[in-house]
Amino acid sequence: MLDVRRMQVLRAVITSGSITAAARNLGYTPSAISQQLSALEREAGTELLERVGRGVRPTPAGALLSEHAETLSSELAKAEAALTELKEGRIGRVAIRYFSTAGASLVAPATAAVRREHPGVRLDLKLVEPDDPMTEVEAGDADVAITVFPRKRQPGKGVELVHLLDDPYRAVLPKTHPLARKRVLDLTEFAEEPWVGVDGLPGVCRDILDSACASAGFAPNVVVESEDYQTAQGFVAAGIGVGLIPELGLGALHPGVVVRKIRNPEPVRAIHAAVASRAWGHPAVRTLLEAMRAATAKVA
Repeated sequence: MLDVRRMQVLRAVITSGSITAAARNLGYTPSAISQQLSALEREAGTELLERVGRGVRPTPAGALLSEHAETLSSELAKAEAALTELKEGRIGRVAIRYFSTAGASLVAPATAAVRREHPGVRLDLKLVEPDDPMTEVEAGDADVAITVFPRKRQPGKGVELVHLLDDPYRAVLPKTHPLARKRVLDLTEFAEEPWVGVDGLPGVCRDILDSACASAGFAPNVVVESEDYQTAQGFVAAGIGVGLIPELGLGALHPGVVVRKIRNPEPVRAIHAAVASRAWGHPAVRTLLEAMRAATAKVA
């Protein structure tokens, strides 16, 4: 295989007209230049230069390689410039995966911050639900995922977790419900109530609710399931049952319900950013995390 650096030496010799002049321009000895040219001729399998008086001129093969050396030098310069821009966060791609309730409150303002501070970075945004968004980071298909902890397993190798906020569940009741008069409810007060389920599919959110109810000594009597928090509020407002919905899912409150704090115990979703280790140093990723932390302060 031809050595690119030796091809560049060949071009320097051809453009300067002599080995001595090329050595002076490149900061090498004439002997070192001659050795590089001899090695290149062995790689090429043909002569590349011929003597003309005190100078040299290229053979057809030498002229051909010189032209390609110029092209390669130009492309290498472009690659170095692009690499610098990438390291400084001016270009590149960041793949972000998230679940719906984190989208509006965390991902949207963070995306705006990245677009403002790193306009050359392309963002690949994808809603992943009901599956866990973190699996795409573990598989190498995404750089950042907004996910819920705790979980039964630890993140895969090459994934780092950044805690963003704790998202407590709130009791949601019809306005006419007798318990609506209380400001704080014990979870046991829901033991005999019909429930509107909001996390019907197996997963960490379902585990959080089941574990909280088990700690309070009962299993919820779910009479209707809804994966959409807004629809669940509609069922509650219609008097079908009561429910527990995380605060991030209560952005648009139904006029027919009231929201109350819950205790003994208070179920909480611990929301984290799962970041691929390879993406940790990217300036756009740092901006994304800082903006999400700022957004969580407003949510809190």
